[in-house]
Amino acid sequence: MSKKRFFVILTALFVISAIALSACAPAAAPAEEAPAVEEAVVEEVVEEVVEEKLAVGIVLPTKDEPRWIQDETRFTEALTAAGYDAEILFSQGDSALEKTNVEALITKGVEVIIICPHDGAAAAAAAEAAADAGVKIISYDRLIRETESVDYYVTFDSIAVGAEQGQYLLDNVTGTGNPLYLYAGAASDNNAFVFFEGAWGVLQPKIADGTFVIKNSSEAIALQDKATLTRDELGQIIGQITTNWDFDDAKSLAEANLTVAGAADKGEVFILAPNDGTARAIADAFTVDADVTNYFVSGQDAEKASVQYIIDGKQSMTVWKDVRILVKDAISAAVALVEGSEPVSKGVYNNGVKDVPAIQSAVTVVDKDNVVSTLIDGGYYLASDFTGLD
Repeated sequence: MSKKRFFVILTALFVISAIALSACAPAAAPAEEAPAVEEAVVEEVVEEVVEEKLAVGIVLPTKDEPRWIQDETRFTEALTAAGYDAEILFSQGDSALEKTNVEALITKGVEVIIICPHDGAAAAAAAEAAADAGVKIISYDRLIRETESVDYYVTFDSIAVGAEQGQYLLDNVTGTGNPLYLYAGAASDNNAFVFFEGAWGVLQPKIADGTFVIKNSSEAIALQDKATLTRDELGQIIGQITTNWDFDDAKSLAEANLTVAGAADKGEVFILAPNDGTARAIADAFTVDADVTNYFVSGQDAEKASVQYIIDGKQSMTVWKDVRILVKDAISAAVALVEGSEPVSKGVYNNGVKDVPAIQSAVTVVDKDNVVSTLIDGGYYLASDFTGLD
């Protein structure tokens, strides 16, 4: 509860108590106007209390990934500092629960809901329920698709995320015929498509000229001469290499790929992994394969565990998306909407139905060379969180 709300409610209790006590006291003289004044005071205070209802609701996809716990912490800190009440709910990878969470927030009288959808298309129903109730929707990090009921999209430059992952692999390759293993996020997540699109744009010319040779996707091999892929074509590839953003799925898929690959398909390999959790899982699988002599593997999110992997030489890089900036942008947009103004947007993302105004932030590549200067010196993490920095 905000301090303002606490004092408003406390004032209301004092006023109501005073009125009740005055009603019990013996009358000294007629006071014809007193009841009207008392009623007016009570009505005004009660109205102020009602106006102090929960303003912002937040729905995040799961508590089971470090990334979203990190976002919860940053949201809580930022909202407390801003003096706003908010409730943060988790959908646990369940679109039905996601809709239930949104409906619960609507019932509590929120004016703005910030949603990071589990499934971008399935979340359309939740967004439409909110819009029907007059609640504004901010799609957070992942885009809600196939609906008009999205007011703003707060995100990092998702194309740039994939492009930086691909560029890192490219910067470390020499010669031709280098084995390339491709992995992607969940097919239900629009970001998985955008990240892969960004990476493909960088890698495809070097696949076409033979610098890289794809080893784990017949769909990608069939399309390797196409510089630009349609969404359906992206979907065909992603359907074959999806990790579902899941550590166990990623490790199982990598192990299956390595089982069918011959020794000639290994040696020094290059791995496009979509995020940090999957990067660690895939790296673990490649590490124990005796025919893999060295690997470069991408990542995303700068999770603590992956930062330690980078320090230890078990993960090559991560694309750092400073969650503090994303949270700040989301809260700034929500506050603007609550106060009746329009957030300032930069660009748009088409969700299949409309061009959604976007508020985008830049990303940073982190590897062993700059992990201290970016993440430690910048105050994002403490040096004491890690070993091997000396």
